[in-house]
Amino acid sequence: MTSTAAADLIFGLTRVVGLPALTEAAGAPLSAEDIAQIVTEADRFCTEVLMPGAQAADRAGAVYANGVVTTPYRETYAKWIEGGWQSLAAPAEHGGQGLPASLWTAMTELGMAADTSFMLGPLLTAGAIDCLTHHATPEQAARWLPRMVSGEWTGAMCLTEPHAGSDLGVLRTRAEPLGNGRYALTGQKIFITWGEHDCTENIVYLVLARLPDAPPGSKGISLFACTKVKEDGSRNAIRCGGIERKMGIHASPTCIMLFEGAEAEMVGEPHRGLPAMFAMMNNARLGVGTQGVAHGAAALRLAEAYAAQRIQGGRPIAEHPDVARMLMEMRSITLAARLLALETALCVDRHALLGDAAAQNRLALLTPILKAWCTDRGVETASTGIQVHGGMGFVEDAGAAQVLRDARIAPIYEGTNGIQAIDLLVRKVAKDGGAEMRALLAEVGRSPDARLRAAAEAFGAVTGRMLEVQGRDAEAAQSVAVAYLDAAGWLLGGWMLARAAAEDPSAHGATAEFYLRRLLPRAAARAAEIEGALAA
Repeated sequence: MTSTAAADLIFGLTRVVGLPALTEAAGAPLSAEDIAQIVTEADRFCTEVLMPGAQAADRAGAVYANGVVTTPYRETYAKWIEGGWQSLAAPAEHGGQGLPASLWTAMTELGMAADTSFMLGPLLTAGAIDCLTHHATPEQAARWLPRMVSGEWTGAMCLTEPHAGSDLGVLRTRAEPLGNGRYALTGQKIFITWGEHDCTENIVYLVLARLPDAPPGSKGISLFACTKVKEDGSRNAIRCGGIERKMGIHASPTCIMLFEGAEAEMVGEPHRGLPAMFAMMNNARLGVGTQGVAHGAAALRLAEAYAAQRIQGGRPIAEHPDVARMLMEMRSITLAARLLALETALCVDRHALLGDAAAQNRLALLTPILKAWCTDRGVETASTGIQVHGGMGFVEDAGAAQVLRDARIAPIYEGTNGIQAIDLLVRKVAKDGGAEMRALLAEVGRSPDARLRAAAEAFGAVTGRMLEVQGRDAEAAQSVAVAYLDAAGWLLGGWMLARAAAEDPSAHGATAEFYLRRLLPRAAARAAEIEGALAA
């Protein structure tokens, strides 16, 4: 039986964002039936393979001993490879299925909702595949990508250092030329997701480091790729120095990686590593935003089941007014976020399949909103899910507590949500004088719903105010950037739900109406907060 989340993903892909029409226009048609079959099979895999072991995996965790990391996932990962899931949206020329990125986004949500710790490994590998597809030489791609696409090898992103988190310009990892296009990497990287594990024999590390002649700051960073096992079968000079003890995602090994003269190759041009790595980072930000959706979906699944069977006052608590209100908030926010993730992913597909340059601008604008708004909502929704459970939600056996513990990392990694807000304001909205944001608001403003039209007009005024303040007092504007992004998220969530309701009023009309009446006003509240702060 298809889950509610899968059914909504199928509906969103086929009727709200219009994936069948896009693929038809691109000459590689996928029918609504094709899309439904793929999502249904992904749902089956996640429900039958990933979900049953997620709680036990959380309790067992990843284990580090004498430089070796073991996980609870060896058999599960073997089934992932057998199912060919890593190849879903990977390039056909490297053994992938070449399907749209929006289908991978659907798989990401379903996988993350089933077992976040597991799905983080494939998510990082997908990002590494994307980076190498665009920046590796054909010879490098031929050596690395087929095994990554099949899932035989995984990928890891190595950016952060103990003293260099958001400020990558001060990183110290060195790359010394060895000749023949090879380099020796020396340095320490921390917070490396799936940096060491026992699920595959080899791992491809994408590492930011400095050449001896590198200029200071972020302009002096180059990108390198090195493998855990070298081509001659010997172990590279890379080792795991430990794994972190974390609040959540216990079964995902978060590693300290030590590069001790590790042999590597440059990817892309010297001193141009950061733009290349952003390909992987932007891919991951789309994935992490979708992860926020998944946490909401997982919390909702547990809360609905519990509320339906918990009897108090002679009836299920799902019928009690305040519990019904909490469940409706969870449903409407999660569906809004899900559809926003699909809308963002479709921009990737529009560019890839049709060469639509405008889609790149829209993707750039939506990505920080998706990453920040959806992950903040994922945490809030997971917390609400515990509240629905009452005292049982605070007990680990119910599973709701794990969802909240796992969700809390998402607003932090892949660029904190505060950084996403500043990125939205400075690099996206201010960079083009608000042109792309105004184009998006014009689309929202064509909604037949008067409340949405009014909210879009009001947000346009807020955008003008933010641009004016950014121009004369950047720090003042950036101090309210989070409120600005949050307002954008609440507005766009309402837009997505209104579109869903227009397509199927019987299925989504009540959800959209609840959101537009009770949650859309939060955009206005955030706008009032901005005015209050800037007037002080």
